[in-house]
Amino acid sequence: MNTATSSINLIADIGGTNIRLAIADKSCDENYRDIQTYQCADYASLAEVIALYIDSNQLAKTNIDACLAIACPVDTDIISMTNLPWQFSQQALKEQLNLQKLTLINDYTAIAMAIPLLNEDQKIKIGGGDVTPNAPIAVCGPGTGLGVANLVSVNEQWHCFSGEGGHVDFAAVDEIDIKVLQQLKNIKARVSYEQLLSGYGLVQIYQALCIINDHAGDKLSAAQISSKALTGSCPTCQQTLAQFCKVLGSFAGNLALTMNSQGGVYIAGGIVPRFVDYVKSSSFRERFEAKGRLSHLTQRTPTFVITEEQPGLLGAAAYLLQQ
Repeated sequence: MNTATSSINLIADIGGTNIRLAIADKSCDENYRDIQTYQCADYASLAEVIALYIDSNQLAKTNIDACLAIACPVDTDIISMTNLPWQFSQQALKEQLNLQKLTLINDYTAIAMAIPLLNEDQKIKIGGGDVTPNAPIAVCGPGTGLGVANLVSVNEQWHCFSGEGGHVDFAAVDEIDIKVLQQLKNIKARVSYEQLLSGYGLVQIYQALCIINDHAGDKLSAAQISSKALTGSCPTCQQTLAQFCKVLGSFAGNLALTMNSQGGVYIAGGIVPRFVDYVKSSSFRERFEAKGRLSHLTQRTPTFVITEEQPGLLGAAAYLLQQ
């Protein structure tokens, strides 16, 4: 039984479908313990879920510092979740749950903060280059959207700079890029990288290539497109996935140049970890390095795919424990 003087660090990774809660603990190999997963749809509010975790783990008489990684903007007191009907005040949540301290961070801030803690089993290297210790780190993640964040080391602590880098203008590089851009311009007033580097983006590349190739393609989901590409059962799907990897390489290379990310550029999100071997054999790294007279910078910048299953929790733990 916990005493009134004991303290713990509560962490959470809150998405649109699941919420994962755990205790941050430096003594554990994973840096967290006592993980529990809840289905968001089963609860009326975030406070209800966290209160349940606190009660089930007998933490009511414990001093709790909490760090919650959440998939939405966190720069105001009132938080409105993008994919859930949950809205709450940060200050009210802290008081309702009787927390000693409450910090909310964006989900990509959490993923970025997890990177310095990743071991060799939690990431896969793509291509050459070597990590420069304490140099800037960049991360991007094609998923529902295209998340982007950067890490900088200052006074032996990592500081994350998140933003909306996935929404910068798409820059076509090769002939297929140009043709895909022309097709997307027929239906979009503006084309950002997220319009190609996301689940929806994979579908849009496929649909554009069907028109370009004068091929009456089927109505396929992103998962179906990647599956057919990997099995070789659809030439247009194969071309789609190949072009997706090329565009991802160009975008990741842009990130490397933006902050001279000699600490590495990391790929997260729910899409790329499903076909890492394919990425290795694709033109991803070639396009990553192809930066003209500055190619020497990208050639020595390593690239990785994050395979850790709980980067949000690991990052929230890193954020709290660093404090």
